[in-house]
Amino acid sequence: MTLQLTGIHHLTAVTARAAENYAFYTQTLGMRLVKKTVNQDDVRAYHLFYADGLATPGSDLTFFDWPTVPREQRGSHTITLTGLRVGSAASLAWWAERFTQLGVKHGAISERDGRAVLDFEDFEGQRLCLVDDGGAGEGTPWFDSPVPAEHQIRGLGPITMTVTQLAPTDIVLSKVMGMEASRTYPDPEEPQRSIHVFTMAGEGPAAELHVAVRPDLPYARPGAGGVHHVAFRVPNQAEHSAWEVRLRSVGIQTSGIVERYYFRSIYFREPNGILFELATDGPGFTVDEPLEELGKRLALPPFLEPRRADIEAHLKPLATI
Repeated sequence: MTLQLTGIHHLTAVTARAAENYAFYTQTLGMRLVKKTVNQDDVRAYHLFYADGLATPGSDLTFFDWPTVPREQRGSHTITLTGLRVGSAASLAWWAERFTQLGVKHGAISERDGRAVLDFEDFEGQRLCLVDDGGAGEGTPWFDSPVPAEHQIRGLGPITMTVTQLAPTDIVLSKVMGMEASRTYPDPEEPQRSIHVFTMAGEGPAAELHVAVRPDLPYARPGAGGVHHVAFRVPNQAEHSAWEVRLRSVGIQTSGIVERYYFRSIYFREPNGILFELATDGPGFTVDEPLEELGKRLALPPFLEPRRADIEAHLKPLATI
């Protein structure tokens, strides 16, 4: 069996202010809340999933809600920029004007790796970037979004991570995970250094992982406004099981296969310590809710349903989310 990752599945970040997070990502960015659930490893914390109109794998930007964590201290050995795809340069201009009107911190439209981009941050300093994908990759509008369909966020990509040493990470990405080291471009923060682009089997920036090499930076300290992990797409369960065998065969310690109900996961850390996840495309978020009802109620997988009363008692009132 030939194993190929087909792109970014989701990215999970951290917020300490869930209600404001919900407002920003649904009202300012116009993304759809497609699953309001809990962190299955910490059921007193919400896990919020924002995506496109169909909750397509590859469009999910998710957040753990940890109200007591401090802000992230930036540095290396973490994910440092999350790309969000839009369909045209005209959309970038529309977003720049919107961000100015709404007081969202943002830069100027520029070019990076041959694409037009617009860097911005959310209210906790989460580093984000709108990327003109030229129509490449999937993306389905959400018709209840405050953002016009032609300007809506289509999905994730590329994702940029920062490490102090490229070689060990390169080995895992290229030799184990089957990514192709395809090109480099100057690091906007340190133009004398290069960012290395690794591509997967999918299309365009939705199937790219960018690796910045910054030995001059201290290690990041996790917190609100930072990223917890990035997940890569595996088409089906048979290939997912084969990935677990492959990772273990080369001596990579993994979580084993974890049943998340909406998808199956395997977690492991690459050599510079960044947490990776391999996640199946299915069964998806409509396994327990109809498409039109996604995100409207607290959804719990069957193995947590018997604990619903206790879980809800320890979450902040749902009216605030």
